[in-house]
Amino acid sequence: MLAPGRRRRALLGLGLLVLLAAAAFAGYGWLVLRHQESTDNAYVQAPLVLITPRIDGTVVEVRAEDTDTVQAGQLLVRLDAADARLALQRASAALAQAVREVRVLQAQDGSFDAQVQARRAEVERMRADLAKAEGDAARRAALQATGAISDEEIRHAEAARTAARSALAAARSAQAAAEQQAIANLALSDGTRIDSHPGVQRAAAALREALLALRRTELRAPVSGQVARRTVQLGQRVAAGSTLMSVIPLDQVWVEANFKEVQLRRMQVGQPVRLTADAYGAQVEYRGRIVGIGAGTGAAFALLPAQNATGNWIKVVQRVPVRIALEGPPPREFPLRVGLSMHAAVDLDGSAAAAGAPPAPADADAAEAQAAQREADALVQRIVEANLQPAPRRR
Repeated sequence: MLAPGRRRRALLGLGLLVLLAAAAFAGYGWLVLRHQESTDNAYVQAPLVLITPRIDGTVVEVRAEDTDTVQAGQLLVRLDAADARLALQRASAALAQAVREVRVLQAQDGSFDAQVQARRAEVERMRADLAKAEGDAARRAALQATGAISDEEIRHAEAARTAARSALAAARSAQAAAEQQAIANLALSDGTRIDSHPGVQRAAAALREALLALRRTELRAPVSGQVARRTVQLGQRVAAGSTLMSVIPLDQVWVEANFKEVQLRRMQVGQPVRLTADAYGAQVEYRGRIVGIGAGTGAAFALLPAQNATGNWIKVVQRVPVRIALEGPPPREFPLRVGLSMHAAVDLDGSAAAAGAPPAPADADAAEAQAAQREADALVQRIVEANLQPAPRRR
């Protein structure tokens, strides 16, 4: 047992220690804690780029496994291209045939014009023959009363006049038919070049579609990253839109921190954030900035949202997701992987500088579509030019 004086001094010392600890904590809270908000409910996120075929096909080659690192444009899966090649050959032949048909139409314009001119000349000749036959018939009718000509000659003159009228009517019908045929042929070929003719353009569009289908038998990585969730197998029959694997670009990660609703009072977009990963400890620190605050709490967008209007309501502090973009790519020796637990501390007094959103994954179709368009245009041009030139005649 301690003496009363010593016990009093021990209690006094303990009280002083408690007061000093309380003062230190109050000072720390005043100087540090009130200037930041932190949470350990934070996790690494990244774009999940799905590799899906655009066409049905059978897998003949797989060049990527789970955890493999791939570069943008690298071949991942190849489908059987036999049917696509045959479709391309049919489309090429159809385009060549369309070009030759337009050439025939244009060549027929001059022939139809010549036919129209010939029919017009024939009509003029028939008109002259009719005028001569009518004149002969009129003269013989005038001489019939004097008995200078016989009735048989009168009948012959009238028959010749009737035949001339029928011949003129037939010539006019033939002229009208020739003119209609020339107009119809001109409507199909006039006013356009061969390469801009609707029939040629339709065949060229079918060729481009066939070439694009052939290129789509090769599935390439749209972005650089790491392969995950590979499900495709060699020889598998896959349908358009089915997921074969995923590519995760680890250089485009961000952190999603779930702060309590009471922590959002002074939080703003652009404020700096200090981040640490449980995988590497507090010695490795990452820098980031807030790029967005969620439009609602996690419970509001849950698959089964809470029914707060029911009688068994229990108040639960809600959390709001806050998106944090890293100010630079993670170090190679300390990479951040999807799902890692993080600790985020937001500097509430830091300048809310403009913070750009994390880089979006590259367009999976941009480079492929441009290359396919250039290749298709070149192929169409070659086929059109090859069928514009007349074939050399054999001697």
